[in-house]
Amino acid sequence: MKQLYLVLLLMVCSLGFAQESQATGDIEGFKLYPNPTINGKIFISTAQNAPKTVHIFDVLGTQVFQTTILGKEVNVSNLEKGVYILRVFEKDKVATRKLIIK
Repeated sequence: MKQLYLVLLLMVCSLGFAQESQATGDIEGFKLYPNPTINGKIFISTAQNAPKTVHIFDVLGTQVFQTTILGKEVNVSNLEKGVYILRVFEKDKVATRKLIIK
């Protein structure tokens, strides 16, 4: 009986670690600032500083903005005040964050 519990414990632990390893697709060194923004510009920096594709969605899931940047600056002055979902793609990694525009 103890062996059965040990086998079940090992299976649960290995399943938990397997799920953790799949969830590490976030961009290394990702920083989004200022958030909330009031001046119509945000800055996105990463460890690799490679070209990034930026998608911004409203709270209903409709894409309202898309651009590709080579540096760090993104002009969001054409967006209304509110809460948005920001999704950044860099090479084979992705980062998703909440963006607030005041």
